[in-house]
Amino acid sequence: MIGLTSHVLMVRPILFEKNKQTAVNNYYQMDSILNSKTINELAIKEFDQLVENLTNIGIKVTLHQDTKSPRTPDSIFPNNWISFHKKNSVIIYPMFAKNRRYERSKDVFKTLKKAGVKSNIIFDLTNFENENKFLEGTGSMILDRANKKLYASLSERTEKSLVLNFSNKMNYKPIIFSSFQTVSKQRLRIYHTNVMMSIGDKFAAICLESIDDRSERENVKNELIDSGKELILLSEKQVENFAGNMLLLKNSNGPLLVMSTSAYKSLTIKQKNKFNNHAEILHSDIRTIEMLGGGSVRCMLAEIF
Repeated sequence: MIGLTSHVLMVRPILFEKNKQTAVNNYYQMDSILNSKTINELAIKEFDQLVENLTNIGIKVTLHQDTKSPRTPDSIFPNNWISFHKKNSVIIYPMFAKNRRYERSKDVFKTLKKAGVKSNIIFDLTNFENENKFLEGTGSMILDRANKKLYASLSERTEKSLVLNFSNKMNYKPIIFSSFQTVSKQRLRIYHTNVMMSIGDKFAAICLESIDDRSERENVKNELIDSGKELILLSEKQVENFAGNMLLLKNSNGPLLVMSTSAYKSLTIKQKNKFNNHAEILHSDIRTIEMLGGGSVRCMLAEIF
């Protein structure tokens, strides 16, 4: 189980709402008829339930409480601005939405320190924001840590030069492609790679049909197969239900696959059986967070190594 962890960082929201700055290219974000107070209460309830579910099944959660100021509606998704690596190494990333840059708070590092987590920042890529170049952590890049490969779907939030920069610094082989979703009969880029694919130690869940270029699709498929992954193919409809936004962790019993209830319900019996061959499944209902945030369980978990 190389590359799996039983420890995650989560950021508890205080003012969760639809982020208009991210909605310009995150087409999974929806509007709600509910008022902001009700939305926030529901999101916090869903968040707390996920934390409880993870803790009850043996995952260590380092919990940081967000603050009212500065206003950070997407603080619930920390994996976009920080990633953890071996020997307490940390990388900080450049963010597309200006109000998301405030999430990179020193208070988070204080919380980590209190939890006994050392943070040695080896690369700070935030200066690339001055050049309007962005790379949003493990949202932009799916890291196959065991095989030292990374998969990146290019978008306004995933700059090719920064993917290559990361690959060079961290000694990963980059597999770069473009993936799309249908929005009002148009094929538009999927904003984050981790919406359309997830890699486990022995499997890969992926929406190959979202990769429109045939040669890119074949290359991604072959790289996954060459790494010994069983391919579990997802449909675009399942991706809309966040089936691609899952994360493989581990507890004392072995691998644990975490996803949302909407993702779980979208899977076929055959797909569930395939996943069950590799891991125990844990799903949690976060429908409010998904609808307004346009992200799911994987986005809420920053793996700590």
